[in-house]
Amino acid sequence: MSMRAARPYHLDLFRIRQPIGAWVSILHRLSGAVLALAVPVLLYAFMLSLRSEPDFDRLIAFLQGGVGHSLLLGTIWATLHHLLAGLRHLGFDLGRGAQRARARQTALACLVLGVGLTGAIAIWMM
Repeated sequence: MSMRAARPYHLDLFRIRQPIGAWVSILHRLSGAVLALAVPVLLYAFMLSLRSEPDFDRLIAFLQGGVGHSLLLGTIWATLHHLLAGLRHLGFDLGRGAQRARARQTALACLVLGVGLTGAIAIWMM
């Protein structure tokens, strides 16, 4: 059987076992997209908070509700993860942490710190 016949026609990305560094990199891109989409929403919320006292009260009521709270925590996670993964990639650009073991450690640290700090902020918000 030739090599061409044995290759799959498409890649099932959910079946491929990605290393932790790949997940951090994918989430870095995803968090950047989330933040880019969140900027207009955050600017609108800021405008509402400054426009009038009733608008401010409505915004606070929304953010304290389930959907608003989830959106706020998602934005906080995206910010923290994007910052941490960006610092990790900056370290790679400076020639630090590119060894396999160190890269895995920093990838795990990005994931744990991003989720942990978001959890701590969620607890503080309650």
